[in-house]
Amino acid sequence: MNHQEKSSQDNLTEIIEFVLLGVADMPHLQWFLFGLFLIIYIVILLSNGTIFLITKMDPALQSPVYFFLANFSFLEICYVSTTLPRMLINIGTQKRTISFVACAMQMCFFLLFGGTECLLLTVMAYDCYVAICNPLHYPLVMNHRVCIQLVTGSWTIGIPVQIGQTYQIFSLPFCGSKQINHYFCDIPPILKLACGDTFVNEMLVYTVAVLFVMVPFLLILGSYSKIISIILKLPSATSQAKAFSTCSSHLMVVVLFFGSAIIAYLRPNTRHSEGTDKMLSLFYTILTPMFNPMIYSLRNKDVIMALRKLLCK
Repeated sequence: MNHQEKSSQDNLTEIIEFVLLGVADMPHLQWFLFGLFLIIYIVILLSNGTIFLITKMDPALQSPVYFFLANFSFLEICYVSTTLPRMLINIGTQKRTISFVACAMQMCFFLLFGGTECLLLTVMAYDCYVAICNPLHYPLVMNHRVCIQLVTGSWTIGIPVQIGQTYQIFSLPFCGSKQINHYFCDIPPILKLACGDTFVNEMLVYTVAVLFVMVPFLLILGSYSKIISIILKLPSATSQAKAFSTCSSHLMVVVLFFGSAIIAYLRPNTRHSEGTDKMLSLFYTILTPMFNPMIYSLRNKDVIMALRKLLCK
């Protein structure tokens, strides 16, 4: 009996690869989706790369807000590059296998960049808060050293947490099906393949999601409640419109990203459905990074002017 248990336990830990099903349930749409995802990826690279370039080159875009925007655009390129290239390879080659180590690395980087995005959006909300609520102290509060510290913190705070969370998940024994009904190695579909009790891991996921998603979201909402109350006290409608336009783009990005992330990671486990998870994942991993540069550039006169100067050279 002990020998059988030992043998069974050995089998649980011998998985060396998974199968990402992705769009396997839509064979008639695979090449259409390949073309669509490829176009989206190119658009994301070009648009975010252009914003990063002009914020570094144009002297008029050297304020803290554009320093944060440059970092955000670079982050979006990193974020989407953890999932989309693999999705394109899987669709194009029809080989959907991914090694155990590659799956763990993909999840780790995806969580790391996702957590960084939550923190960086919070930093950008704080920048907007200081600019509108304490304009006279803005140059002192948001000096270059502080901006560097805020960005560095956003990129590094989540590293030990996300590495630890990934290690915890992939230390679980896996049995039965190796098929991941998802586009990439995300937490919910991986946990579904694990054997035994995953309660501790699920609680860890909720805890990290609260710390890196819910808390930043509440801080941003708090900042914007104060911002809106200040804007409404401005004497003229013109001043109010200018102040609203300064922060409305960022608020739109916040709602798009945090809304889908909260639904994906903080709703009760009993309400998780594979179809809903897959649709949500496309939203916060592909559509949001594609819309962000459009939201910022089309609603920002300084960015449009810098882009025109770049194109006219």
